[in-house]
Formats: sequence, C-alpha cells, structure tokens
Amino acid sequence: MKLYDWNNYFSELVNNNKYTFTLSELKKHFQLSDKSVLQGLYRYKKAKKIIQIRKEFYGILVPHIAVNGRLSYFDFLDDLMKSLDKDYYVALLNAAALHGAAHQQPQVEYIFTTPPVPRNIKSRNLFFLSKSNWNQNFIVRKKTQTGYVNVSSPELTALDLCTYIWKFGVNRVTTILMELCEEMQPTFLKKVTNEYDIISSIQRLGYILEHFTKNEKLTNTVYNILQKKKTYYVPLSPKKEKKGTYNNKWKIIENIEIEPDEL
Repeated sequence: MKLYDWNNYFSELVNNNKYTFTLSELKKHFQLSDKSVLQGLYRYKKAKKIIQIRKEFYGILVPHIAVNGRLSYFDFLDDLMKSLDKDYYVALLNAAALHGAAHQQPQVEYIFTTPPVPRNIKSRNLFFLSKSNWNQNFIVRKKTQTGYVNVSSPELTALDLCTYIWKFGVNRVTTILMELCEEMQPTFLKKVTNEYDIISSIQRLGYILEHFTKNEKLTNTVYNILQKKKTYYVPLSPKKEKKGTYNNKWKIIENIEIEPDEL
C-alpha cells in the first residue's frame, strides 16, 4: 500500500476534526493484513506523525494540536472512552482546575468511569477510578481543541473531593473548596447533595463551607439536606486518630486543625 493512502486517511480524519483512531478502524478502512498495518504504524510512529496512547488506540500529531510530540489528555479522552464503550467524567483536582480552582496545578489526571476500570495510562499520568453510576445531569461538557470532554459540575466535584479527602489531605481540599465555592449554585448543590450516597462526604463539605467560606446559602443548603439523612460522627481527617472535639452540628470529630494555603 502506498504511503499517500495513509496520508490521505489521516488528513481526512483531521479535516473532520478527529485526531484519534483505533487499530480496528485502520484495518477496516484499508483491509490489510496485521503485518502490513503494523509496519505502516511503525513508520508513522518513527516519523512522529502519530503516537500510541494505549493498546490499539492512536493519536495523530499535528502542529496546532500536539505539543512536544504529545496530545493533551483533553484532546483524546472522549474518543478513547467511546472506543472502550465507557461512560466517564474528569474528576477531583482536574475538574476543580477546569472550574477555575487551580491553586496547585494537578500532576495526575483522574477520571471516574464505570467498572471494570481500564488500565491506567501511566505514561500520560492518566488514572481511572471506579464509580458504578452517577446522574448525567450533574456532568458538564467542556470545549476542547478537538471536541468536548465530560467534567463533573462544581457541586459534584466538591463532594467527590470530600470523598477522596484521605488522598489529597484536608488542607489541600479545603483550599480548593474555598475557590470552587465561587462556582457553586445552592439550587444545583441541593440536587447533587440529595442524591450523593456518601453521607460522610456531605458532612465534611458542610463543615468546611461553614468554617472556611462566607457562603451561608451553600452551607445552609448542605445542612438542610443532612437533616433528612441518618448521620454518625466521622473524623474530619480519615487518616488521623479518631480523637478530637465533637462538632455536634455536622457530627464531625475535629481531629485535625485545618491550615489552608493562602489564596
């Protein structure tokens, strides 16, 4: 097969604003043997015109999209998850950053997806976390250079951060929430919180909002939702000993003194 056929194929994809392809799509298009396809892929990878992102999944490198021979996860994630037939959303620190709460630029990309979870792409610092289900109404579509990507809303992001507070630390999560609360809406927070099934995360969110933001509407929204749920005392920091002052309003054991970063 002639190389210009490959060039035309990749050019056609790019002209249609598609910067990724799968091995099966390539085979179907050219109807070649596995050996011929792999040889062609090798030539284009060596010429740095394409890049292998995951097994059988590739990105096309074009100057106005690729940076230093790499594609941002933003530019291939949606296509990747569609190829895996997986629902997903960008979450946690990454979602917070996309909503403007980027006090510290995250070094790892966290993606929630339905089980079974795909293997992490460590070469891209792309890590997949398992979540069985979520309300799609709580997900927003963010524009990228090549299309769109699913991102948790500010309200869902806040609750997820409180769920993973053991991973990032109370101080860092509090710092992020102090910024993220500017993007949160009480009416939407009510809907998200009402459906969120990890009650301890709701308690921690309410406690942090009350003590480290001046947004009474958000704080009261979380508190009112908690009145309808069965709550137990939980430590503010899951990684510390469960000893400290008992906060009766939020049923939080204050086992750590929060010291957020200066904004």
